[in-house]
Amino acid sequence: MIVISIASRVIARSPLFAASQLRLFAAPTLYQRRNFAMTTRDEFKQAPHKLLVIPGPIEVADEVLFANAHPSMSHVSPDFIPVFGDCIRMTREVLFTKDAQPFLISGSGTLGWDQVAANLVEPGDKALVLHSGYFGDSFADCLQTYGANVTQLKAAVGGTVALDEVEKALTGTKYKVLTFTHVDTSTGVLSNAKAIAQVVKKASPETLIVMDGVCSVASEEIRFDDWGLDVVLTASQKGLGTPPGLSILVASQRAISVYQSRKTPVTSYYASWNKWLPIMKAYESGAAAYFATPPVNLVYAFHASLKLITAKGGKEGGVSIEERFKLHKEASRRIKDAAKELGLKPVALKDEEAANGMTALYFPDGIGAGDLLPRLGKRDIVVAGGLHSAIKDKYFRIGHMGVTVVDKQRGDIDRIVEALKESLAEAKASKQ
Repeated sequence: MIVISIASRVIARSPLFAASQLRLFAAPTLYQRRNFAMTTRDEFKQAPHKLLVIPGPIEVADEVLFANAHPSMSHVSPDFIPVFGDCIRMTREVLFTKDAQPFLISGSGTLGWDQVAANLVEPGDKALVLHSGYFGDSFADCLQTYGANVTQLKAAVGGTVALDEVEKALTGTKYKVLTFTHVDTSTGVLSNAKAIAQVVKKASPETLIVMDGVCSVASEEIRFDDWGLDVVLTASQKGLGTPPGLSILVASQRAISVYQSRKTPVTSYYASWNKWLPIMKAYESGAAAYFATPPVNLVYAFHASLKLITAKGGKEGGVSIEERFKLHKEASRRIKDAAKELGLKPVALKDEEAANGMTALYFPDGIGAGDLLPRLGKRDIVVAGGLHSAIKDKYFRIGHMGVTVVDKQRGDIDRIVEALKESLAEAKASKQ
């Protein structure tokens, strides 16, 4: 096979380079380095790299990364249309909903906030935000930007808002939407989505229930229909095990009706469901439609990951969604038990309110981020520092989601535990 160097082809057309210089660029070793010939999925393996265990982006499976390298494809190609349609259908499966409407749009999870604020909230509408960390403030800021009248109920750092406080607030004021973060990435705190939904249904049944599930979808149990949720917004790079860049939102038919009956125009152009709803319906029905070009390769990667998550193929083909939830709980318990043995205190105030896809831990006395995180890095383990402003320099965060948890043959959890033990011991020894 003849492999042509892209660099040598460009340079060969330039009169500024002599033949001797061209021979330099045509060296066999450089030809080999530029061999971009694709392999097959079964042959593909990721290059060795540091283990990424922050709370997103996370490690992705070989099948997913290979799918992301799909040859460039038209977004209206007959080959691509069913792939996009399947993604819409499989997204429903992950959230246990039969008829809610998914929106798969190029963007980060933050775009989900804009969709909620632009399509479901009209200027002057009241919004109640349950605050369990950094992302409660951010969602509130987004809602206010679009003209909502926002009230926040704030929990203590590491805690969740008490349900009786939620009920009291809903009884006293009529809110258009209630929002909460299922797992706040800044604290590793898990809110009880089912219980919150029950309180809203009891105290204010007209209020839309909006859940930020960026750090929980596919790692925490979410039963959209059974719990009566109206919106779950998320992103591709966490529990869904896909590279960053895809904003994913699922809206109930009730939420769609609220959007369709709004009295004022939608307050965003790119985030408008006026633009995106026809696109989603077209692709799911097997036809192409255009508003803005979707991230075609990322959709292929998302498709590959959804097949793994819904047990439709690949090396993880036998792992059901229910089993996936169980594996996340097991891995979480292992990490948290190891941390406890090492004397590390969790940020989450209650065990039952600690996320299963990540763990936030306070540094021990005398140890800071500069003492521990670089030592983990030297052992090829990448974790995250603090994010919550009140405790930013006092803690760190470990992500344990997706393939790191489900594919036990990788040994990722073992590596995290051992590296944490060794790095902490070394950090403490350096202080003596």
